[in-house]
Amino acid sequence: MKLAPVSPQKLVKMLGFLGYFPARQKGSHLILEDSGTGKIVVIPVHSSKDISVGLLSSILRETGISRKKYFELLGKA
Repeated sequence: MKLAPVSPQKLVKMLGFLGYFPARQKGSHLILEDSGTGKIVVIPVHSSKDISVGLLSSILRETGISRKKYFELLGKA
């Protein structure tokens, strides 16, 4: 299955299922932190823009989430 642009709110909710929580926000960038490892991920939260496929792919790599796991969690979010 191919990745498609996703809303920042949906991505934040999905990462919340994996233990990421909002640590802080600076402007339009939300910084999420993993409660277990302390890993940090930055999510741009612009009002009407979705997260592009390239950035989404980069975020999945940073968090170590496989595409299969991503699509499972996306269905729950």
